[in-house]
Amino acid sequence: MTLAKPLAGGLPIGAVLVTEKVASAINYGDHGSTFAGGPLICNAALAVFNKISKPTFLSDVSKKGLYFKELLKQKLGGNRHVKEIRGVGLIIGIDLDVSATPLVDACRDSGLLVLTAGKGNVVRLVPPLIITEQEIEHAADILSQTLHVLDANN
Repeated sequence: MTLAKPLAGGLPIGAVLVTEKVASAINYGDHGSTFAGGPLICNAALAVFNKISKPTFLSDVSKKGLYFKELLKQKLGGNRHVKEIRGVGLIIGIDLDVSATPLVDACRDSGLLVLTAGKGNVVRLVPPLIITEQEIEHAADILSQTLHVLDANN
């Protein structure tokens, strides 16, 4: 299994996990990476590991994800284009019955970076795990204020 950016909080690092059988078949130098662990990046990865290893941190992430989804359901749920708001933790999808591109563009123009997913009809939110409730509320407000662009394009 390959692992990368999340290991060092978005900084360039890569790692490979292998079974004992695979490990016995490869030798030092058989696997290399331009994102292998230099001292600076490895220290960043250790800091990330120490942070997320704390049970309260991941518990807080789950709580923030639930709060974000509930807030989005309150603010967006009545819109005719919003079919579903779903997600796990802070990875959230807003499933639309139209293309998500106009909403993604309007959010970007308002200072909120979101992505499309699926067949282009899902707005994907992937905020940093350290997002604050105030930032969540601001993001939900921007989504709510820009949602009208879906009517203009359909």
